[in-house]
Amino acid sequence: MEIDARGLGCPKPIILAEEALSKIEEGIVTVIVDNEGSMENLKKYATRFGYYYEVEEKENYWKVKIVKGYTCQISPTVQKQTKKDLLVIISSDVIGKDEKLGRILMKAYLETMIATLQLPQMIFLMNTAVKLSTIDEEFIPLLKKIEEMGTEVFTCGTCLKYYNLEDSLRVGFRGTTNHFVEGMFDFNKTVWIG
Repeated sequence: MEIDARGLGCPKPIILAEEALSKIEEGIVTVIVDNEGSMENLKKYATRFGYYYEVEEKENYWKVKIVKGYTCQISPTVQKQTKKDLLVIISSDVIGKDEKLGRILMKAYLETMIATLQLPQMIFLMNTAVKLSTIDEEFIPLLKKIEEMGTEVFTCGTCLKYYNLEDSLRVGFRGTTNHFVEGMFDFNKTVWIG
């Protein structure tokens, strides 16, 4: 079975894959996606449920083949990873309601992370926080430094599209809602800022 999920935002490609896989006992579901975030999320989905998968990269899209029920299936216990410590979800470009003070607090928060080496494993930027990794010249160097120090930085793809900033991402990678939904299970602690 082949599903063309090109042009569909998160989490639709995973929902379509899950629906298709639930209808079969054994077989292959191939999902075609046109963004790297969706491709990565399909890989994580397959791993989480112990399915074998293969990714074929084409010129402008990826084909993710997910195998269910064959003996080549990877055991979920083999793929199980140790939980990571901390996911930080930032949902605003300011902290609090006062915009001027909020920018000062957000900058101080990120600078303190760097200075004290108290870094999360992942930062996920959503809603107006996507400006921090795209057009806000004051914050881009701070996020780049945090990324260089080992933190994964993801920016919500739906939010980038909403604010017409899809071509402006300057730090990290485009992410999907799966990053913060999975955070409830993959991380020991999830903190929301903003």
